[in-house]
Amino acid sequence: MKAKQVFEMTDVELTNKLNELKSELFFLRFKNATNQLTNPKVLTETKRDIARIKTVMRQRELSRRNGGK
Repeated sequence: MKAKQVFEMTDVELTNKLNELKSELFFLRFKNATNQLTNPKVLTETKRDIARIKTVMRQRELSRRNGGK
């Protein structure tokens, strides 16, 4: 997922995508532990996508907080 795609999402979409990625990461970790994961880079990409979404959510929260003053 590209950063531009994340910035274009609404807050509700970000929350839904975050929950989806967290559950995906959960299952990917199990697959990795049992050596069923063929491409371990997927773990890293999923973690980075989660970090991107959390960053955008935090930026929006701070802009709302500072914009309201």
